[in-house]
Amino acid sequence: QVQLVESGGGSVQTGGSLRVSCAASGGTFSNYAMGWFRQPPGKEREFVAGISWGAITTRYAASVKGRATISRDNAKNMVYLQINSLKPEDTAVYYCAASTDWVQMSTFGVGNYWGKGTLVTVSS
Repeated sequence: QVQLVESGGGSVQTGGSLRVSCAASGGTFSNYAMGWFRQPPGKEREFVAGISWGAITTRYAASVKGRATISRDNAKNMVYLQINSLKPEDTAVYYCAASTDWVQMSTFGVGNYWGKGTLVTVSS
């Protein structure tokens, strides 16, 4: 059983930057593809970014491509998401997910384990 705990959310002004972090425990972290998802107020959860087991492959949603960077530190069991040039539409609860299947997670948003989320609010 893998436990995921997000941190780093908060309030940011438009144009600012934020890094959210996810700490994993209870499993072999390097066995999992990791992803970030978000759920804006009143909307469905959506894929934001994903990173494969060895960090060789990354994938980003069109809405954040060029502004976001996902990274992982397998020695520390951590995954990070940095988003620059934040916009009000980036306001959402950001969730960390772990998956044994990279394709399922990055394409279909399927994760084996999920964190409880951290709220990011971007004000104009």
